[in-house]
Amino acid sequence: MIQSLGWTRRGPSFAVVLLLAALGTPAQAQEPPLVRILKQELQRNFSILKQKADPAPYFINYSVTDQNVVSLSATLGLLTGNNENRSRLLDVTLRVGDYQLDNYHRIRGPGLGGGSGALSLSLDDDPDSIQASLWNLTDRKYREAAERLIRIKTDRTVKVEEEDASADFSRTEPLAGFGRPASLTLPVPAWSERLKKLSAFFRQHPQILTSRVVLVGESRNQYQVNTEGTAEQSGRNYYRLIMTAETRADDGMDLERFESFEAADLAGFPADDRIQAAMATMASDLEQMRTAPVAEPFVGPAILSGRASGVFFHEILGHRVEGHRQKDEAEGQTFAKKLGEAILPPFLSVIFDPTLKKFNGIELNGWYDYDDEGVKGQRTTVVENGVLKTFLMTRSPIASVAQSNGHARRQPGREVVARQSNLLVESTKKVSDEELRKLLIAEIRRQNKPYGLYFRDIRGGFTTTGRAGLQAFKVLPVVVYRVYPDGRPDELIRGADIVGTPLAAFAKILATSDRAEVFNGQCGAESGSVPVSAISPAILVSELEIEKQRTGQDRPPLLPPPTE
Repeated sequence: MIQSLGWTRRGPSFAVVLLLAALGTPAQAQEPPLVRILKQELQRNFSILKQKADPAPYFINYSVTDQNVVSLSATLGLLTGNNENRSRLLDVTLRVGDYQLDNYHRIRGPGLGGGSGALSLSLDDDPDSIQASLWNLTDRKYREAAERLIRIKTDRTVKVEEEDASADFSRTEPLAGFGRPASLTLPVPAWSERLKKLSAFFRQHPQILTSRVVLVGESRNQYQVNTEGTAEQSGRNYYRLIMTAETRADDGMDLERFESFEAADLAGFPADDRIQAAMATMASDLEQMRTAPVAEPFVGPAILSGRASGVFFHEILGHRVEGHRQKDEAEGQTFAKKLGEAILPPFLSVIFDPTLKKFNGIELNGWYDYDDEGVKGQRTTVVENGVLKTFLMTRSPIASVAQSNGHARRQPGREVVARQSNLLVESTKKVSDEELRKLLIAEIRRQNKPYGLYFRDIRGGFTTTGRAGLQAFKVLPVVVYRVYPDGRPDELIRGADIVGTPLAAFAKILATSDRAEVFNGQCGAESGSVPVSAISPAILVSELEIEKQRTGQDRPPLLPPPTE
């Protein structure tokens, strides 16, 4: 869900030698103190468990997420929030067994999953406090891992043979690298005044019932060490300016608009006049939407703007090419057996690139240096000229892909799975926006439809991928127009959701525009919420289905607003 986002077996003694060789080297000058503490405690805990535990661990990873978030919010010219939260969360990944079969092997059956569970660390680099936390969580994770491995081996004796017999973990080259630490600098008084001034804009629009302008600044430093020798630290700063506004139609339908600007530093935000122009568009849209006709169920040709198309591909394709879903027999496995086959029109390619920080000057939310298994983020072409080439991979292999491509991601406290990063849709069948509209009108006439649809903006979407549910998706647009073939002006409508099934939807794409747009958001799935981006041109589809949104029952307020 997105919102506004070859191995071999080796003996255990050799693993200990590798660990001691990797961790026993003198600390580099640039090595952060926290990394040094993590490495020392990792060496101690791993060595003792190798000697005394049965079954013994063969791999341990310590990961610390140090995050500082500052948020300011204002409504109608007044400051309503000023919050800062700093946290350090420790995650421990501990594997017992071996690379072929370990405690992360899926137990087939209902209700047998498990979460990771993060532990809060001291914000200071105090060795005694941090060592105590590492000892505590490592011991707990070992006990859980040992018990789970017993259940897994029992499960294999009473269940049918698994379709994908690939290993549970793959080897990778250890990495060592320490980037510049991220540090948040936010002049709170100056930005408080700026937000109050910006938020006062909505005073001019009494039909807007609620509104907010929010600035969120985040610095995140990630530290990882593991028993294979990886030791890394990476950091990023991210700022987001968010404007939201809501109103209600006379029939009780709640309507909302959302806009945001992203920047790596505060100087990257546009001037106030550009921000207020975006707010004016939001207000105008909401005013028109209050009296716009309600959408009726419809199937016909449509154009999705670049932002809408990005969410469309994120939901329909992106989640279905995440590697763990190809191995999990509870999943629908839409594309598991389609490597080397055409799944999109031949003029389309889809790339996931966590190394890309900007696109056409716009900051991207889905970039990172290292994934949450300590693997370097890699540009990965998943679909090339319509043909499926690979999947988004962690270090958990599948039958068709043995190695990670740096897409293991999680929210602190969750277990990693394969997740999306920056999704890029590229096309070789590009036309101008004007020409794409002409093609839409021609398609409306060819199908003898009364109108087509244009989806200008969107707030998110979701999909189901499990076998037990419907293999379907829903995309949630907010600004939708009927496009008439006889030259009448486009007609704004409200209350339309895009629905469909993935394989049918892909076959309907006819052409794209020559101009890509960016959707930044947060994506929620099994491993929690992670930042993502989707970059896509507008697309023309020959057939798209909409259904009515669920509506509320409350009328607009009976009393006029006090500002009138």
